[in-house]
Amino acid sequence: MKFGIATFITDQGIRPAPLGRALEERAFDSLFIAEHSHIPVDRRSPYPGGGELPERYYRTLDPFVALSAVGAVTERLLLGTGIALIPQRDPITTAKEVASLDLISNGRAAFGVGIGWNREEMSNHGADPSTRGRLTDERLRAIVELWTKEKAEFHGEFVDFDPVFSWPKPVQRPHPPIYVGGGEGAFPRVAQLGDAWLANSASPDELGPRIERLRSVAGRDVPVMVYGVPADPGQIEGYIALGVERLLFYLPTAPEPDTLGNLDRFAEVAARYR
Repeated sequence: MKFGIATFITDQGIRPAPLGRALEERAFDSLFIAEHSHIPVDRRSPYPGGGELPERYYRTLDPFVALSAVGAVTERLLLGTGIALIPQRDPITTAKEVASLDLISNGRAAFGVGIGWNREEMSNHGADPSTRGRLTDERLRAIVELWTKEKAEFHGEFVDFDPVFSWPKPVQRPHPPIYVGGGEGAFPRVAQLGDAWLANSASPDELGPRIERLRSVAGRDVPVMVYGVPADPGQIEGYIALGVERLLFYLPTAPEPDTLGNLDRFAEVAARYR
C-alpha cells in the first residue's frame, strides 16, 4: 500500500519546501494539493462539506508554484494536483505547467483533475457550469495532444487551435498520469481519459461496490486512490483488501510545528502496512 498526503497549502500554514522535506523524511510517497483560484463573496453554491466555507478555500497557493517549490527540495515524492479545476484552466497554459513540473522534477508530476463544485467561481472564469463536464473532457483531450504531439492540433466545441508547437514535453511517457476525481458521474471520464480514479473519502464498505461499477463502465481494472482517509487501521485494512493503490491522509492546514505533529501521527499508522 502506498500512503500520501492531501492538503490545502495556504499563506497561513506550513510552507511548501519544509512540507515536502517532512514528507520524504517520513517515507510518504506523494503529495496532492487542492486548488481554488478565488472564492466569490456572493456565493450561492453550497459548500459540499456543509456549513460555512473554510477560509483555506480562498487562501490556497497556486498549485504549480507550490509543487515546484516542493519538487526542488525532494527527490522521490510524487507531486500532484488534488484536484486541478479544469473548467477554470486554459488548456494550453495548463499543459505547459504540468509538463514543466514533470521536467524539473524528473518525471514526478501527477495530474489530478475534476470539474469543480463552485458554480460562481467557474463562471468568473467564463465557464458555463451547465456544460463543465463536456468542457473538462475536451480540455483534457487537448492537453494530451499538446503533451504527445510535435505539432498539436485540436478542433472541438470549446477548444479550437490549428497546429502549434508546445514544449516542454513531459518526461513521463506517454504523459503524467491523469487521476480523475469525482463520484460515479465521473466514471465515463475515468474510463475514457483517466489513468486512475481519485475517489473522495468513503468507507471500504461503500467503496467496494463503486469500484465494481467503475470496472463495469471502464471494461478494465482501474487503479484507485482514496482522498481523505482516516488514520484508522480497521479501515486501512479494508482498503487493502479492496486492492486500492494509494491512500491519502488529509492534513489540516496549520503552522509548521502542528503540521509536523500530525505527520508523525500519520506516519506511525502508515508504517504498519509498508
